[in-house]
Amino acid sequence: MKNKSCCNRLGHGQAISTTIAAVLVGIVSVVGYSALALAGDAPQWMHALVNAPLPSHDEKTTAVLLYSETNVHVLSTDKIKTVERRAYKILRPDGREYGIVRIPFRSPGQKINGLHGWSIPAVGKDYEVKDKEALEISLPKVDGSELISDVKDKFIQIPAAEVGNIIGYEYEVDEEPLVLEDEWVFQEESPTRESHYSLQLPPGWEYKASWLNHTEIQPVKSGNGWAWTVTDVKGIRAEQAMPPVQGILGQMVVSFFPANGIRDKVFVDWQQMGIWYWNLEAGRLNPSEEIKQKVAALTVSAPTPVEKMRALAGFVQHDIRYVSIQLGIGGWQPHPASDIFVHRYGDCKDKTNLFRSMLHEIGVESFRVAIYTQRGAITSDTPAYRGFDHEITAIKLPAGLSDPSLVATIDHPKLGKLLFFDPTNELIPFGQIGGYLQENYGLLVTPVGGELVELPRLPVTMNTIRRTGSLTLDATGKLSGNINEMRLGDRASSERWRLLHVTNNADQIKPIETLLAGSLSNYRITKATILNLHQTDQPFGFNYSFEALNYAKNAGDLLLVRPRVIGVKALGIMETVEPRQFPVEFEGPVQDTDTFEITLPQGYTVDDLPPPVDADFGFASYHSKTEVKGNVIGYTRTFEVKDLSVPVSKAGDLKKFYRIIASDERNTAVLKTAK
Repeated sequence: MKNKSCCNRLGHGQAISTTIAAVLVGIVSVVGYSALALAGDAPQWMHALVNAPLPSHDEKTTAVLLYSETNVHVLSTDKIKTVERRAYKILRPDGREYGIVRIPFRSPGQKINGLHGWSIPAVGKDYEVKDKEALEISLPKVDGSELISDVKDKFIQIPAAEVGNIIGYEYEVDEEPLVLEDEWVFQEESPTRESHYSLQLPPGWEYKASWLNHTEIQPVKSGNGWAWTVTDVKGIRAEQAMPPVQGILGQMVVSFFPANGIRDKVFVDWQQMGIWYWNLEAGRLNPSEEIKQKVAALTVSAPTPVEKMRALAGFVQHDIRYVSIQLGIGGWQPHPASDIFVHRYGDCKDKTNLFRSMLHEIGVESFRVAIYTQRGAITSDTPAYRGFDHEITAIKLPAGLSDPSLVATIDHPKLGKLLFFDPTNELIPFGQIGGYLQENYGLLVTPVGGELVELPRLPVTMNTIRRTGSLTLDATGKLSGNINEMRLGDRASSERWRLLHVTNNADQIKPIETLLAGSLSNYRITKATILNLHQTDQPFGFNYSFEALNYAKNAGDLLLVRPRVIGVKALGIMETVEPRQFPVEFEGPVQDTDTFEITLPQGYTVDDLPPPVDADFGFASYHSKTEVKGNVIGYTRTFEVKDLSVPVSKAGDLKKFYRIIASDERNTAVLKTAK
C-alpha cells in the first residue's frame, strides 16, 4: 500500500526528480515557457571553479557538485535572510537534468529573490538566465490527494547544460520562520568537492548544532558569526531496499535562539519539540455536539471498550476522506475536530485529531505521534528536528484491558500500555500497524513534552501468505488444479490497495496472472475468485484454478517436475558488481508458507527427489521439504523474515540466503515409468 504523508518539509534548491521533471515538461509545453539563452558573464565565484580538481567519483557519476554555499543571516525571531549558491560540472548525458533548478518555498512566509543561473561551456561564451525568466508554479501532489497548499516552486532552466560544462545558480530567500531551525544538507546523489555554511546571529543569541551521518566539524568563529566547511563528500547512489535517503544523508541541524528570550519556536531537544506540537493542538480537540451524538450512535451497541474503540476507528478510517490542506502552520497544526467532522475530510494529523476527540468522549486518553513513513529516517540517536512526514495515534489502553486483537502495543513506563493506530490507513485493522511503522521511531506528544519512542514489531504470523495447491500432472506434462491463498497484514493490504477501485473482472485477476507468469511459461486461468476484498478484519484471499501445458519436461523416458509450482522468494538485489553500501531494509516481518500436492500420472513413479533445505541466518530463514506419499508428491516450504534490517556486514550472508532459495526453487523431481 502507498502511504500518504501529510507534513510539509521544504528543501533548498535541488535537481528535480524524474516524476517532477515529467510534470514540469507538461507545464512548460502548455504555458510556452522558454529560458532565453542570452550571453552573460558568469560570476567570479563560478569561474574560479573552471580548473578546480573534481571530487572522488567513478565512471557512472553523471555530475559532481563543485561548490555550494549557504549563508544564513538571522535578523530577528521573525526574519531570516539566506543566500544560496551551487555549481555543478556535468560528466555524462544524464547529468543534463541538473540544468533544471527547482526552489520550493512557502507563499506567504518565504520569498525567493534574485534567482540567476549561468553556464560556462567548455568552449565558447557564458550563458545567463535571469530572475525575470524564472517560472513560479504550484506542483500537483503525485497521488492527487492534496486540495490546497501554500508550497510553491520557482524554477529556471539553465541553457547549455551539456557534458563538460559547468552550470550554477544563486538566489536569496527572505523568510518569516515558523521555527528557529535550519538544516544544512551537504550530501546528495552527486559527489561534492566543497560545501560551505555560515550562520550570522544577532548580538546575545546562541545556537546548537547537531550532526547526522557525519563527523562533527568545528566552525570558524568571527564576531557573532560561525562558518563550517566540508570537502570531498561521497555521493549517495541508490540501492534496492536501502534505508530512506533522509536517514543516510550527511547534514547539520542548527537551532538558534536569544540567550534569555522566549524559546517557543526552538527545538533544543525532543521534549521541547513535543511542547511545540502540544501547543499547536490547544483547543482543537474540543468536540461539537454533532461529534458527541455521532460517538453515542456508533458505540451504543458496542458491548466492550475495545468494540467501542474499533467502531470509532472504522468511522475515521472509512468515512473521513483523506484530503490535505496545508497553509502556513497548517503543515503541522491539525484543523479543529469540529471542522473535520463537518467537512468529512482531512489529512493524517486531522484524522488523528478527530479520532482522539471521539476517544475522549468514551473516556479513553490518547496522544498524537509524529513519524516518518519509512523506517530508518529517524533513529534513537537522531537529534530533535522536523524530520517527520506523517501522524498517527497512540491510545492509552484502560488498566486491565486485555484483548488478543490489540497487538501493536508497547508498555510505557509512565503511561502504561499504549496501542498505536494509523487512522489514515483504511486497510489495516484496528489493533495492528503496517510494516512501515514497525520498529520505526516516532515522537510521542504528551502534556509534559515529547519523547522519542520505538513502535513495536508485530509477530511474523500476522503478515503472511498461506498458499495451498491441489494439482494433477498428466503424461503429456500438463499440470492442472486449484490454488487457495490466504493473506494477512501487509500481504493482504497491498492486494486490497491494488484492487480497491478495480471493477472490471478481467483486471481483478491481473495479480493472479502476474503471480503465475512469474513461475509458469504457458498457463490458462480457468476460474478465479477474490475473498474478503472489503472486509479488512478478515483474511484476504485468492482462489483460482489453472492449467499449464508442458509443465513437466521430457528427458528421454523420464519426466522432470518442479515441486515448487508458483511463488518466487529469491531476490536478485544482492547480485551487483559493486559492494553493498547500505543496510537492506525489509518491508516488515513475514512468514509465508507454500504447500503443494501433485498427483502423478498413471504409470509413473518417483526416481529422485530434491534434498530438503534448512537455511537459518538469524535475520531470515527458509525451510523446504519434498516427500512422496503413494502417487502424490508433496512440497512444503516456509519463508520467514525475522529482523527488519540487515547490516552491510551481513550482505554476504543475505546473498547466500537468496541463492539457496533460488536453487531450491529450480530443483526438480525425476519421474520414471513404472515397470
